Amino acid sequence: MRVTLLGTGSAMPLPDRVQTGLLLERDDRALLVDCGAGVLHRLSESPVGYEDVSTVLLTHHHLDHVSDLLALLKARWLAGEEYLEVIGPAGTKALVDDLLSVHDYLEGRVDLSIREVSAGSEFEAAGFEIATHETVHSMDCLAYRFASEGSDGEFTFGADGEASASIARFAAGSEVLLHDCSFPDEVDVDNHPTPTQLGEALAGTDIDRLLLTHLYPHTEGKHDEMIESIERAGFDGDVSVAEDGMRFEV
Repeated sequence: MRVTLLGTGSAMPLPDRVQTGLLLERDDRALLVDCGAGVLHRLSESPVGYEDVSTVLLTHHHLDHVSDLLALLKARWLAGEEYLEVIGPAGTKALVDDLLSVHDYLEGRVDLSIREVSAGSEFEAAGFEIATHETVHSMDCLAYRFASEGSDGEFTFGADGEASASIARFAAGSEVLLHDCSFPDEVDVDNHPTPTQLGEALAGTDIDRLLLTHLYPHTEGKHDEMIESIERAGFDGDVSVAEDGMRFEV
């Protein structure tokens, strides 16, 4: 599978980081995971484009993960595309229904399918086999583990949430883990991890590569320090800071 990080920022985006979104590709299938502000623009710059993304998977419903969702629906309608599937945790149908009640001129413009999934379940979407895990966050939020047919590697997106032993177990064996690391160690925060908390939670876990995402402006100029904190806390895989536009294969 090919993974493109469209947005690695947060609710306080930076000039070079839009809000959360990532694109998974397998053969001629594409899956968009989260759709925060700026993601539609980033998607338009990708080889796939919004025209070829007919499935969106949401981790949760915070604004910085869903704010471009209806903009994507409208862009697909105007481009002549006729279908969009939205998958997410409980409440996803209510979210989309409420958005459409405000922007009612978009009702019926595309064939819209909504599917809700729960923690601990497994399902298929856009050619990917996906497992779910509940994160520790301020609202219902799901981490996802992705596998594609014919590939030995697996990719885990930790979504938003605190570092925990359970997320480490869920991601164990992954070739790549993309995980929230919103703030440096000196910020007292809950619902998101600091580098030391993340390193402690992942210590001894079999994960080849850890990418840090969901970065607030507080992390600017402190990336090296954050990586060192994670390594010092006991995680011995490769650690780097995610960037918008980063691409890799699993």
